[in-house]
Amino acid sequence: HVRQLYALVSETLRYASVLEKLLDGAALLQAEKKLAPQLAKVLVYDLLFGQGLKCGGRWKALARRHRARLEAELARMKVRQKVSRNEDLLAPEKAVNTAASQVPRYVRVNTLKTCVDDVIDFFKRQGYAYLGKAASVEELKTLSGKKFFLDLHLPELLVFPSQTDFHDNLLYTSGHIILQDKASCLPAFLLGAVPGSHVIDACAAPGNKTSHLAAILKNKGQIFAFDVDPKRIATMNTLLTRAGVTGCQLAQQDFLTVDPRDPKYSRVTHILLDPSCSGSGMVTRGPGEEVPPSAERLQALAGFQRRVLNHALSFPALQRLVYSTCSLHQEENEHVVQAVLQEWGSAFRLVTAFPSWPCRGLAAFSGAESCLRASPAETLTHGFFVAVLEQCKEGAAAPSSLPAAAKENPQPGEGTEPGATPKKRKKKKQKMK
Repeated sequence: HVRQLYALVSETLRYASVLEKLLDGAALLQAEKKLAPQLAKVLVYDLLFGQGLKCGGRWKALARRHRARLEAELARMKVRQKVSRNEDLLAPEKAVNTAASQVPRYVRVNTLKTCVDDVIDFFKRQGYAYLGKAASVEELKTLSGKKFFLDLHLPELLVFPSQTDFHDNLLYTSGHIILQDKASCLPAFLLGAVPGSHVIDACAAPGNKTSHLAAILKNKGQIFAFDVDPKRIATMNTLLTRAGVTGCQLAQQDFLTVDPRDPKYSRVTHILLDPSCSGSGMVTRGPGEEVPPSAERLQALAGFQRRVLNHALSFPALQRLVYSTCSLHQEENEHVVQAVLQEWGSAFRLVTAFPSWPCRGLAAFSGAESCLRASPAETLTHGFFVAVLEQCKEGAAAPSSLPAAAKENPQPGEGTEPGATPKKRKKKKQKMK
């Protein structure tokens, strides 16, 4: 019922300008002075554009009483605009957001409960056609109907057409799949933690990245997850329980107040840091655009992001950290990383994250190309930024002199941990039989 109500309200908003003209032309609010304008729009949408009135009582009787007048006004509106379909009444600015419409529906297989092959078989039994592993981003643009790919970069990510809805699907409600944008999957994937690791998810809610971390760790090791909002923590607890996550300590606490010297965190070697940001990279699936943040707002966010990144780097056993945002602004991305690296000198360096990823960090400083970015146009994802920082071991190069590649390091998901240095294999003598 909640899903149906959400869909009804969303479509009412989409047709808002059309409904306002209908209400004026039919003089409905003048005839029914006690009827609130917003409720009137919902009733008229359901009556004329939806699947019929689902309400009962006096509201249903009221809508039916004015039905003939409203239908006549709708017919006149179509004649005036020379259209035959209701959808053609929508103004261009009310059409579906272009960026949102080209971003596919990404489905992460929750390997704590199932495996990729079993999920593929399940969808095939539901009538979906599996097209194999995608060869390019361009190929993903061809998706339509009930077809899906295995993602070309991430081994546990399935890709469906953008409007595919799985909220009522058994695999989703049982926690076997997670609906998570591809860009949002990158931080945990690139962190490179292995089963048994102690990991901090510093700004964890709503929990998709935390559940991804747990899947990568195979529920072996320890995750410390922090968020200051009690409601978000409660929601996150529900999500993690459904996903089968264990070995995760949730704490309603501001990460900046966590003591890095607490013995509890003495074995924390990896930190995932996705702090509050402007959210300017998020594309909505409905019409309208967010108002860009002011310069003052960006400055305040960047100040917080620098503080929390500095704090994260102060954990004594830290080996590797991923800093990510869903922002497009350099102030929250390259500028934050540059400022913090300068403060730490040669203690940490940038790792070239995913060398084959097409969209790199902006040239704000020497070495920024080691970071990666994501966007609807270039990677068919939400807008995102990721930087991978590693503790410099004795004799390691400084950040600015990092070679252009951790060059041809094996790609994540191809036999080594993301960004890890390949180990030399000892040659073994083979016995001939």
